[in-house]
Amino acid sequence: MKTKVILAIKIWVAIYPSITLVLYFFDGILKALPLYQKTLLLTVILVPWMIFVMLPLIDNFLKLLSRFTQPN
Repeated sequence: MKTKVILAIKIWVAIYPSITLVLYFFDGILKALPLYQKTLLLTVILVPWMIFVMLPLIDNFLKLLSRFTQPN
């Protein structure tokens, strides 16, 4: 259970700013599209971004942080 909660927090920390930035930068394009096309575009951009960039970045940051917080 604890690992699922940690994973959910990692995903939320990565996805919230990612969605916010995509909506900010692509707002003009997205307004003109129907809902199903907006959803398709967002998932095409955000799923690879999450898998290949954000989650590994968060994992590496947490590993680095754990090195500094663990006693020698």
